[in-house]
Amino acid sequence: MTEKSLSTHDAMTPPSLAHPIPLWILFAVFTALMVLTFVTVAATWVDLGEWNLWIAMGIATVKAVLVALYFMHLRYDNPFNAMLLCAALLFVLLFIGLTLMDTLAYQPEVINRPSAVDEAPT
Repeated sequence: MTEKSLSTHDAMTPPSLAHPIPLWILFAVFTALMVLTFVTVAATWVDLGEWNLWIAMGIATVKAVLVALYFMHLRYDNPFNAMLLCAALLFVLLFIGLTLMDTLAYQPEVINRPSAVDEAPT
């Protein structure tokens, strides 16, 4: 076997680093991100109680998916990389969830603890 037959690329052409995305798709994603940002801000103008947080988090999730798919090129990349990103996000969610569970277990002690300002003589 020759060295040229083992190589997958010609010696003169460098390997491609990223999938080329048409410019109109990038502008469309950018426009969608700007519209979703405005919708997030507009959602604060309406009082929906605890639903405001869920709506904002849902919009933020859609925006994060758009950024990951198009600006991080996950749509055109190997599916294994998308699986790694999802696994990393699940671990972050797990660690934050465990931290919040620990915080909620000790929250009454933190709230009822007198502060140094309350103990200062007047």
